[in-house]
Amino acid sequence: MALPMLPGNSINRNLGKDKFHKSQHFDHSNGVPMMIGAEKPGIGGELLLGQKARPKYSLFPKGEGSDAPAWLAFDKQVLCFDAHFQEAVPQSREEKYRVRKCKIYFYLEDDTIQVVEPELKNSGIPQGTLIRRHRIPLPAPKDDCFYNVHHFNINQEIVLYSRTFMITDCDPFTRNFLRKLGVRINSSGSSPEDPYTTYRGEMEKNMNPLRPYERIDTLKQFLDHDPKILRFYCYWDDTESMFGDPRQLILHYFLADDTIEIYEIHNPNTGRDTVPKFLHRGRLPKHAPIPKHQPGEITDRTVLNVFGPIGQGGRYILDSLKTGAVEEEFYKDSDLTIGGVINVWGRRMLICDCDNFTKEYYRSKYGIEDFTPVLCKAPPPAKPMRQVPPYTGFGSEEDSLCSCQGLLPKPPQKDFRKMMEKDRQGLVSNVLRFVGKMLTDSPVDKERIFIISYYLSDDTIAVFEPPQRNSGVAGGKYLARGRVKKPGQELFKSEMSEYFTAQDLYVGAKLHLNDQPFQLLDADEFTFNYMEQYAEEFPRSNVGTIISKIKSVGEETQKKVKQFFIMSDPGNIGFLPYESFRTVLADIDGQLSEHEIMTLGRTYSVREQPEVDVGLMLAVAQDHLKKKQFEKFSDMVQTFTHEDRERSGHLCSKEARTICKAFRLPLSDDLLRALLKTFQDESEKIDYHAFLSGLNWRANPAPAVLPDVTLKFDVDWRGEAVGPAVKTINYSLLLEDVFGSTIQTPDKL
Repeated sequence: MALPMLPGNSINRNLGKDKFHKSQHFDHSNGVPMMIGAEKPGIGGELLLGQKARPKYSLFPKGEGSDAPAWLAFDKQVLCFDAHFQEAVPQSREEKYRVRKCKIYFYLEDDTIQVVEPELKNSGIPQGTLIRRHRIPLPAPKDDCFYNVHHFNINQEIVLYSRTFMITDCDPFTRNFLRKLGVRINSSGSSPEDPYTTYRGEMEKNMNPLRPYERIDTLKQFLDHDPKILRFYCYWDDTESMFGDPRQLILHYFLADDTIEIYEIHNPNTGRDTVPKFLHRGRLPKHAPIPKHQPGEITDRTVLNVFGPIGQGGRYILDSLKTGAVEEEFYKDSDLTIGGVINVWGRRMLICDCDNFTKEYYRSKYGIEDFTPVLCKAPPPAKPMRQVPPYTGFGSEEDSLCSCQGLLPKPPQKDFRKMMEKDRQGLVSNVLRFVGKMLTDSPVDKERIFIISYYLSDDTIAVFEPPQRNSGVAGGKYLARGRVKKPGQELFKSEMSEYFTAQDLYVGAKLHLNDQPFQLLDADEFTFNYMEQYAEEFPRSNVGTIISKIKSVGEETQKKVKQFFIMSDPGNIGFLPYESFRTVLADIDGQLSEHEIMTLGRTYSVREQPEVDVGLMLAVAQDHLKKKQFEKFSDMVQTFTHEDRERSGHLCSKEARTICKAFRLPLSDDLLRALLKTFQDESEKIDYHAFLSGLNWRANPAPAVLPDVTLKFDVDWRGEAVGPAVKTINYSLLLEDVFGSTIQTPDKL
């Protein structure tokens, strides 16, 4: 039973509404007031009486079981139909109507339609997109609705903007899609033939000759061989003509069009003008020079006769046998071979050689393997030796030589690669240092000690004399760094002087440095290691060469050497002191130098690590610091503590050495390195409190040291950094390597 329409019982129809806008039905169009929204809904979008809801998009296809919108579910899915329409042609004698074929595309995502007509050659009408993509309304009186997927099928007509299209077929995707929607697809149809297109096809067919023309295809050759050029080296003997001489030429053969160009090789001071080309690019006839021909005499085709008027309606016949045609022979790639002679407009040129690309081309195309060049010219005469004037004595010899080599003198070139490779690199100095003394009768000069340094980067020598107390000599730089000439050479000569090299310096060598004789007594550890590492460059440090010298002595001398070794070893343990080892090798007919004996001793020695006297090293270091009045120990403690982030009291050796250098600690590098190594633990960190406490000569003074001990650390740069000293020699290994025998008793000897 319905409730009565009493106050309080009526239903409020606005419950749940949130839109109360009013649609605009009236507006001005071109200044005229008129109603433009007859189909618009009422208040809040509700339909008025008599209005029907028109869907904005097609109801099909809608995803079943999925809530995805159509623009996402059917993205990039298009139905394609083949169609045609007839177009009347009122002002033409050849055709009354025209059949135009097109394609209709239906986009499923938004029900838009696009009509495209494929372009035809020489159609004379604008083709392409006939109807742009948009929603197309149905014909009147249903023009308020739009086409959807149900309006399309095969073998049915569809009207788009008053133009009737006949759908004849569709693609497989469209057919499958419509079948899934339940649409019964009609059988495929065919488009009628266009009368004018058929007429044009027959007319073009009648224009083709019964016998095709001869085709001369040069485009394929050009596309295949455009960038490819064959290069030949030619020789032309022009000595028979007046002022003629042999000529060298380069021939280029272009595979793209079988043309040839020739360049001439111009040697300096030939007296000839330098022209761009000897022969311009073109086809080269074999039998040149040839007579001139009249225009039209040489043609690609021969015309026998002509029937009818010339032009439209005329007929002519071509001669397939080419009777009377003028033929010319031109050089091809098959005519150019090494050793062959070609005729270049009356000049006989000999092909002597070719480049690698040309050889590969003939090897792959013609199977030629012999490319032996032809010797067409005599070898050039040897250049005369340039006589250099003798050295004048001004400047260096290299500088004077450069002034003779050109009008504009240039500074002598240095070996930059050698300088970069052999220059100082970190702790590797690449400097060979020797201890030497003067060879003189003066009792004062005999006691002087010199450090002779050889710099491998530029082959220069520097001599330094360490100061000695109570010697009467100030010491210091004795010879500035520079290249030193070997003695016994003439000063004013044309040849370059010989300078001392690294191979001339070895222990025991006698050098005359600027007429002052020196003898080398010892070397540092780096020098020995460097010369042994590069034993091929330093034969006196080559153990194999030294052993070969010992093997070359007589049997009697070998027997004496063995006997001396065994007699020097009463306990028969295979070891003997270095001094005894040196004495016996020095007596072998003077064949071994002091450096070679030391090299053998280092090779067969039993290395013993010398004990480091820490107290003595600290005493020497304090003596140096006291002389230089160095007292910045408190500042160094603060710096070490600041760098010690962990406050462990230890710091790595590299950072400690950097701090010492920053405070300009007046100690030599070798002594500082030895001290840091002494206070270093297993983790390569030093106890900087103990290190600075040992150096502090104010708070912890060390016992005074003798001057000789301090001088030892000053002069003998080897110190602790040298490594273990050579004291004991394992002579049994030496006998086995030299004589191939082990230790024998004196009775067996």
